[in-house]
Amino acid sequence: MYRLDPRYPPAPGTVLTGGWEAVAAQLPSDPAVVAVEGPPAADWETIAARLTAACPLPVRTLDIRTRYAPPADVRRRTMSAPDTDDPSYCKLAENPLADLFDELPQDDGDLEGLLLVYGPGASLVLHDVLWYADLPKRYAESAVAAGEGRNLGLPRERAELKRLFYVDWPMLDRHRDALAGRLDGWVDVQDPGRPVFLDGEGLRASYAELARRPVRTRPFFNSTPWGGHWAQRALGFNPGARNTALGYELIAPESGILIGDGPEVQAEVPFQLLCVLHPEEVLGPEAHARFGTSFPIRFDYLDTVGGGNLSVHCHPKEPYMRERFGWHYTQHETYYMTLGSADTRVYLGLREDADLGLFRKEIEEAAHDGVPMDPADHVMTFPAEQGRLFMIPAGTPHASGAGNLVLEISATPYLYSLRFYDWLRPDADGNPRPLPYKHGLANLETRRRGDAVTRDLVQEPYVLRRGDGWREELLGALDEMFYEVRRYTLDAGAVAADDTAGRFHVLNVVEGDAVTVRTSAGERHTLAYAETLTVPAAVGGYRLQARGPAKVVKALVRDRRAAGAGRP
Repeated sequence: MYRLDPRYPPAPGTVLTGGWEAVAAQLPSDPAVVAVEGPPAADWETIAARLTAACPLPVRTLDIRTRYAPPADVRRRTMSAPDTDDPSYCKLAENPLADLFDELPQDDGDLEGLLLVYGPGASLVLHDVLWYADLPKRYAESAVAAGEGRNLGLPRERAELKRLFYVDWPMLDRHRDALAGRLDGWVDVQDPGRPVFLDGEGLRASYAELARRPVRTRPFFNSTPWGGHWAQRALGFNPGARNTALGYELIAPESGILIGDGPEVQAEVPFQLLCVLHPEEVLGPEAHARFGTSFPIRFDYLDTVGGGNLSVHCHPKEPYMRERFGWHYTQHETYYMTLGSADTRVYLGLREDADLGLFRKEIEEAAHDGVPMDPADHVMTFPAEQGRLFMIPAGTPHASGAGNLVLEISATPYLYSLRFYDWLRPDADGNPRPLPYKHGLANLETRRRGDAVTRDLVQEPYVLRRGDGWREELLGALDEMFYEVRRYTLDAGAVAADDTAGRFHVLNVVEGDAVTVRTSAGERHTLAYAETLTVPAAVGGYRLQARGPAKVVKALVRDRRAAGAGRP
């Protein structure tokens, strides 16, 4: 059965406890400066008040947010004029958190108890103890979208999603990652009435174990105007939501790992910290050299079952992504049709006879005057047959049609959908959805058309190897894309041997009930239908055993020696 809360036990000796009194009991018993760092989305007033009330020592507090530079200066330092004028995107901020301040506050008074410094940037004050109070990013996005959130360094101003995605998160992530090796405590504040504390040494010890075994991140489904209802009906996820459009199976910048012995006391800690603390064990030496600590592959769901068509869009090509948006690699994608049919469609690539001038004209008329267009006049369509993989290199126009469940196996960048056309569909508030079509047209791949789209992007499976009751196929590989997608087909009871060989693998059960993953070190992990599992590079040899007939998709970074070799 699909697990909504996969969790892993903490390492032996870890301090894991819940409730404000239990958390406050972890504070120093002697005078000290305690810095509690974290994102703007945390309820800092409650955190400060509850820690102060539960602490036996006298406590003075310093809300670091009161010491930020004036808002105009924060904005000027973190976003350039061209980015300010762009309604949708800006270059990823490279600022340190120190840029939020004109001068960092320091406390020169004699301590008779605790000085509690709290808020984003608190760790910049000289301190004796360092905690991180965290809310997963989904809380911040939801709050900002509802008009209730706050941007980094601007605690009294209405927040913007653009700043959240491209300024706040890069700054906060970089700062948090730099602290990971010296944190004294991690505080999960998702439940403001019952936080969970995980000591820093225990966190690092737990992650050292997880870096060498298969691990599943906590899934989450989001709603959008085009969303369907598959996850609600098949998985039981959030049945009261408007829809379950986007399934976050493994999106490294947002995904979390649950550490705990049960739902009463568990802490959600970013998957990204696993890559920061153990990059070679998780990614492998070659991927670490190429991508740093950025985990480069993501798995997510696009659910249009009972929903509508996605927008027709493309993603930035690598030079544009690097120079205009600041990512050092780009958003190549693939669509694996977990559910689809000969009657549902995928839009992919330009038709041979596409008139680019007319395409642009119709895009502009739709965006500015509300004139409907038919994307199929310019973009090819294909039957969305179950089990088919569609390759979507950057710049390729594409969309999933209504009635599909797409397992999107993609490069990790995920916030750059350069929409051409969105079916004149309003957003949740009834306003027109933004169409950054100028960025899209600047990145549109115009050379691959017609038959070349079918040949290159709708590839036929190729058997790489087979054994008793199983086979492994290559579903898609392109020289311009750094990863490839494979698939295991297993009969009931079949056992297939594999080896990471220094490169992480990501697995998903796309058909069948479940498989069991057994590592050479003796670890055992059950993977149910629709679940995604990361197999770190350090795992080495492992086996897949099917309970009943099953199909398992696998993605991995391509060996650089294979570049230019194409498909076998």
